[in-house]
Amino acid sequence: QIQLVESGGGLVQAGGSLKLSCAASERTFSTYAMGWFRQAPGKERDFVGSINFSGSTTSYANSVKGRFTISRDNAKNTIYLQMNSLKPEDTAVYYCAASQKFRMVPRTTTEGYDYWGQGTQVTVSS
Repeated sequence: QIQLVESGGGLVQAGGSLKLSCAASERTFSTYAMGWFRQAPGKERDFVGSINFSGSTTSYANSVKGRFTISRDNAKNTIYLQMNSLKPEDTAVYYCAASQKFRMVPRTTTEGYDYWGQGTQVTVSS
C-alpha cells in the first residue's frame, strides 16, 4: 500500500510562491496517477490538479490554471506542486493522492483516488 507524505507548506504573502512536495513510499510509484486537492475550513475538498503515471498529461482546476504547475520525478518517487502568484483564496490544507486504477487518465474527484497523504497547510496573507 502506497504511503504519501506532503511537505513544503507554510505562510506566504499574496503574490508569492511555494513549492509543495509529495513523497511516496511505494517502489511502483511510477504506475500511479497523482493528484493534488485542497480543503479550506468548512469547505469540501477540491481538485487542484493531476498528473498521469508517466507525467505526459496534466490537468488543472480553472482557479489555478496558469499559476500552478504539477510535475513528477519517478526516480525520486515524488511529485511537486509549484504555486506562483498565490492569492488569499488559495489558503487551505493541500493533499496529494494516488490512483493506480486511473493511472492513464486521472480523475478530478476525490472518488478517483485510493490513497491520501496527511496534508500540508498553505496560508496566503493579504
